[in-house]
Amino acid sequence: MRGRGEVPIGRRMAELRARRGMSQQVFADRIGRSKSWVDKVERGVRTLDRLSVIETVAGALGVAPTILLTDKPRREGVTDTEAAVERIRAALARHDPPDADGPPVRQLDDQAGYAWAAYRKGHHPQVLRALPDLLTATRQANHTGTAADPLVRVYRLAAQTLVKLGEPHLGLLAADRAMIAATGDPHRTGLAAVSLAQALRALRRGRLAKAAALSAVHQIDLTPSRAVLPDGPGLTGTLLIEAALAAATCGDAATAHGLTERAVDLAAAHGNWQYDGDGVAFGPVAVTLARALVATHLGDHHHAVTLHRHAANGEGWHRLPAEHRAAHLVDIARAHLDLGDPAAAGRALLTADRLAPAETRTRPAARATLTTILRTGPTWADVTRLAAVLGLTRQ
Repeated sequence: MRGRGEVPIGRRMAELRARRGMSQQVFADRIGRSKSWVDKVERGVRTLDRLSVIETVAGALGVAPTILLTDKPRREGVTDTEAAVERIRAALARHDPPDADGPPVRQLDDQAGYAWAAYRKGHHPQVLRALPDLLTATRQANHTGTAADPLVRVYRLAAQTLVKLGEPHLGLLAADRAMIAATGDPHRTGLAAVSLAQALRALRRGRLAKAAALSAVHQIDLTPSRAVLPDGPGLTGTLLIEAALAAATCGDAATAHGLTERAVDLAAAHGNWQYDGDGVAFGPVAVTLARALVATHLGDHHHAVTLHRHAANGEGWHRLPAEHRAAHLVDIARAHLDLGDPAAAGRALLTADRLAPAETRTRPAARATLTTILRTGPTWADVTRLAAVLGLTRQ
């Protein structure tokens, strides 16, 4: 009999799938099964007892098979990342009133800036340590005027970090808080909409993500002072990219290509200019990388890899933040796998690990890709070592 503390394997599978923002149909497609099969396993109608199937399921979820097989509740094996996420969850759950004796707005904005600088470098553990206190401090500040700036910045940082770590539902909550704090200011709203669109895409809500991004573009276009905004066309371009990626996740190729062409034209109109702000990087190279991701979502992996190589060999590649480059490499590794080239996928992950180790060592997407690479057969020694660091094996 199952012990009182044991969590059924189907329920563990359902929990991990939901935390990664995958529907039953999307998950079924990834493991080569039907939606009905997934539903029956999660409800306990079907048993999941073949090791080969368990390995496939674990690989798609980006976890070691032992996470599914263990008889102990998941909370007993909490990792540093999971503990940090729980502290952020607790901070988001609090609703402290403004404190007149709280830290000055300038200090809060500086602290938010330092945290965003760490994010851009891919120092996600440092960001995770800073976020709970930042959320508390900014929430206690006066929420009007310039005080809204650090509040929006911190909620956006929380949202984008959580989405990256496979917590899209919690990321959506933080992004929604950013949108509320940004109300009435088209520029702040545009920044918050970038984070909101990313969270919605992670939850497979592509149409909502596209609507959020394009609505923000419309608000910016109607702003008389848009020509003097601090990020120029960078914010508009990033929102267009987010909308294009959202359309691609829905399979709407025509809209996705139309939006990327608008971004291409906007980048071309400003030559080699490149904007890099709080989680917003825009310029010719960033647009090319986005076009590669659009191609992967639409199933054109050959074109995706071609675009990636063109961008990575260009001068602008090295001017992008380490986080941006490493995150893209993790995504493009999947395209290499879908083309039947696990060696190229492994090289992409190794390069990402050199640029920003936390991208490969904390993101479920990287773990899932690395697990799949291991299952294809012998790998480079460096890939095997990276897998060992992450606690992944072929068995």
